[in-house]
Amino acid sequence: MGDIKIRTAIPGPNAMKLLERKEKNVPVGPFNTIKSFAERGEGALLTDVDGNTFIDFAGAIGTLNVGHCPPEVVNALHEQIDRYLHPCFHVMMYEPYIELSELLNNITPGTHDKKTFFLSSGAEAVENAIKIARKYSGRKGIISFERGFHGRTYMAMSLTSKVKPYKYQFGPFAPETYKWPYPVYSQERGMAPEELDAFMLKKFETFFLSEVPGTEIAAVIMEPIQGEGGFNIPSKSFVQGVKKICEQYGILFIADEIQTGFGRTGKMFAMEHYDVVPDLMTMSKSIAAGLPISAVTGRAEIMDSAGIGEIGGTFGGSPLGCVAAIEVVKMIEEQKLLDRANLFGEKFQERFGKLTDRFPEIGDIRSLGAMCAIEFFDDNDQPNGQIVREILAKAHQRGLILMSAGLYGNVIRLLAPLVIIDDQIEEGFNVLESVITECCQR
Repeated sequence: MGDIKIRTAIPGPNAMKLLERKEKNVPVGPFNTIKSFAERGEGALLTDVDGNTFIDFAGAIGTLNVGHCPPEVVNALHEQIDRYLHPCFHVMMYEPYIELSELLNNITPGTHDKKTFFLSSGAEAVENAIKIARKYSGRKGIISFERGFHGRTYMAMSLTSKVKPYKYQFGPFAPETYKWPYPVYSQERGMAPEELDAFMLKKFETFFLSEVPGTEIAAVIMEPIQGEGGFNIPSKSFVQGVKKICEQYGILFIADEIQTGFGRTGKMFAMEHYDVVPDLMTMSKSIAAGLPISAVTGRAEIMDSAGIGEIGGTFGGSPLGCVAAIEVVKMIEEQKLLDRANLFGEKFQERFGKLTDRFPEIGDIRSLGAMCAIEFFDDNDQPNGQIVREILAKAHQRGLILMSAGLYGNVIRLLAPLVIIDDQIEEGFNVLESVITECCQR
């Protein structure tokens, strides 16, 4: 007997009642992966209001690297709640804010002097990183990448590269934002990765001749691995090439580590894989085990370019978020969760890497640490989102929470909590392999 326990159809009767209330009171806009409602969570398990227990391979969209309700975080929150909830850092300061900023200044890439401040969401972190980059440089232009995702607020959405569902009919968007292409090796079958890298880096140089001079660009913002874009993993030479171009033109390099940070890729931060030190870094999601907090960390002289009162927010760096984040970093280090992330990725490759020979529908299997993806194509070698939707629907009914990604929705992405135990990994993989087999052998 495994940990998955499905007692009803999904949604069950209790969930159906809540769905009726939701449809009456909540707008249709917020999407839902599972048509059910959580009752409790522990580690990599999530139980709904009908008593169905799922293995969670979505981790609240990469928010739960240390799992659901880790006792270390829960206990720290209880202690903090008994002291004070929210004096607001802009009114009366508190030590957890300082302690967490010291911690992030120490563990983020680079040995230079850094400073950190906090906000509430990943999108806010991106917005403020852009503000700081413009303030410091005196320039206006911002470059992001095709297929990138940086949030749903207006500047963050302007930098995001997916029309539906994020940008459709929400414009106009922020000016002085530009897009560079991003290497998606699985869909560029005619070129070797190193050829594609060189081709794109050359295009970036041409961009400064054809579109806008490099001396008018404040920053390039880049995900070390694209999340919503389909878990596209660039080569080390590509990332280093982008950084070299930034240095050549005095452009700040912003690493968006919102989904990749805090152990997901087998290193504390994904930029470490590329030996590139960013000027600014944005963090959120798994920083605090599900509590809403985000951070911008950067070179001290850049961070200090914004004057008193020019950056911040009422709820930014809440005491609860700060104490949770401090415990998260301790857990990652003490429980060796970087090693667990790498082990998950190794097991994933061992289990699913061989499926490309069995099923032509699978175009690519890729991973970095525990950031894993399976990409599907149809008989005409076109992205196949339909089969992914079918696989996810079957997996959900069998107790495995999965999500899709990619411009065409043709990628299954895995973001399991890093605290997941070996038996749960195997049980989840068994479900995933079985539903892939069923959908590919029809």
